[in-house]
Amino acid sequence: MPEQYLEANQSRVGPPNPYELKLAGALSEIFASGSHELPAIVSGLNNLGLNAPDGEPWDETRFRSEMRRLGE
Repeated sequence: MPEQYLEANQSRVGPPNPYELKLAGALSEIFASGSHELPAIVSGLNNLGLNAPDGEPWDETRFRSEMRRLGE
């Protein structure tokens, strides 16, 4: 049977940059704490002191936009 799971980095065009690594670490920490809903994720990022790319606190719109951008 063929492998049914995606390779973790199959859509990457290069290694993650420092910002992406920091964001991934923060998200891992938030998920590990049991938060999985968007409002809790956004709150978790803000509580960790990690601002959105524009320097402002995260909100749901910024988070969705950034995930969309990173997924391109």
